[in-house]
Amino acid sequence: MKSGQESASYSAWEVCSDELFKVFGYYMWIEGNMYNLTSISDFLLLDFSNIRGLQILHFFVFLVLFLITTIGNLLIIIAILTDYQLHSPMYFFLFCLALVDLGSVSVIIPKSMAMSLMNDRSISYSGCITQVFFSFFFGTSDFVLLNIMAHDRHVAICNPLHYERIMNKAACVKMLAIGLIISLIHATLHTISTFVNTFCSNNVNQFFCEVPQLLKLSCSDLYLIEVGLVVLSLIIALGCFIFIIITYVQIVAAVLKIPSVHGQKKALSTCVPHLTVVSLLFITAMFSYARPLSDISSSLDLSFAVMYSIIPPMSNPFIYSIRNKEIKNALKKVLYMKLIPAKPSLR
Repeated sequence: MKSGQESASYSAWEVCSDELFKVFGYYMWIEGNMYNLTSISDFLLLDFSNIRGLQILHFFVFLVLFLITTIGNLLIIIAILTDYQLHSPMYFFLFCLALVDLGSVSVIIPKSMAMSLMNDRSISYSGCITQVFFSFFFGTSDFVLLNIMAHDRHVAICNPLHYERIMNKAACVKMLAIGLIISLIHATLHTISTFVNTFCSNNVNQFFCEVPQLLKLSCSDLYLIEVGLVVLSLIIALGCFIFIIITYVQIVAAVLKIPSVHGQKKALSTCVPHLTVVSLLFITAMFSYARPLSDISSSLDLSFAVMYSIIPPMSNPFIYSIRNKEIKNALKKVLYMKLIPAKPSLR
């Protein structure tokens, strides 16, 4: 009788032990997976192709785009610095825009080129954070500068008698400083709200660390914070875009009142390039950030990303120089001084 009771108690203990081991094992499995999710040390970016020859082709294509963008913006910077006639508020902000464009392409293109050349898709966790932060910082600065430049053109054409008083040096520096502070805060908020998330995977479906693609990897509901910030940013950007459109409607109305046809063309020549740049940046960015987080083809994602991250910075120098005689004359002086050496002194 006693042995039967001992056998029954042993069986109950054995069943209980098995259940405890199962629970403990399940707990350890959860802990292990959570450790893997939160200990991502790097991300794997999307390569343009798995074929080595196409990777080398991508490297050279991006190298050409990077050189065109860099040389174009550097020429704008040098022309404005060396020509005293271009030391005005409009060209001061154009100078700042060229610097921002140089920064924006330097954040994305060199890493993508190195990825194709070295056949290495990895980017460190800190490197991904850096890309997100500076992408938002330079992108926001770009849009802020375009809004300030629209205000500058509005004052110059609609209120020319008070232009020097309104757009004085102190006012320009103050507007630039406020714009940079806004860009810094905006970039910081987006970076923090993106990387507080727990990521289920490290495979980013983009050739750089783009926020919409990173949010697709989130394992928690914290990604909704960043989604809310993106929606708020888009609403603000749309409001700024509408402000620019209204500003240019007022500018066109003022230009049409100018009796001289030559005066009308001169006024519009400084407005058309700016409106072109604004439209190009806003429309291409909307393609990537205004879409829902759905499974869209990689080719479309890549196309949208290239359109808003590379094309505007590359196009800006050409858009502003082709229709601007002052910039073209300054560039001619720079190139003339570089190509033709100074004559030796007769002394």
